[in-house]
Amino acid sequence: MRLVHGVIRWLNIAAVTAACLVMLLMMAHITLDVGVRYFVNGQIVGTLEWVSFYYMVALVFLALGYVEMKNENIRVDLFVQMMPQGVQFVLYLFACGLGLIFFGMLFWQSLSDAIRATQRAEEAMSNFRFLIWPARWALPIGFAGVLLAILGNLLRSISTRRAL
Repeated sequence: MRLVHGVIRWLNIAAVTAACLVMLLMMAHITLDVGVRYFVNGQIVGTLEWVSFYYMVALVFLALGYVEMKNENIRVDLFVQMMPQGVQFVLYLFACGLGLIFFGMLFWQSLSDAIRATQRAEEAMSNFRFLIWPARWALPIGFAGVLLAILGNLLRSISTRRAL
């Protein structure tokens, strides 16, 4: 059980580390673009495309699993907190089951979309050739991280016999 939770933890840490690196790249790219605009009165072509199609997508989706693993997602459990521990545990198991189904479907659909986009070398409309199919892979990676985090939290909850 500890080995499974450790592997899930390290995979999600790797994904959130990649998201942090993407954020640093985005900050450097935008800063450089602003500097070029201010000092040289020019521009870096494609900054908007890179930020909207690559940086923001990777930043949001790669961090999802880590957020779920740490139980930092928004939860509304006002009434559940007033219930007995046994009921809280059953409701938590039910919510984890629903989460596995929901994110499993999102993972499957985004994976098939990413495969399809890769096969046809999907591009965005712009003044230059801008491939967007690599960005499509951030979604299935992020949803896989969430699936693994939910599974890890579910196993931890079952082993401790209480809701997290």
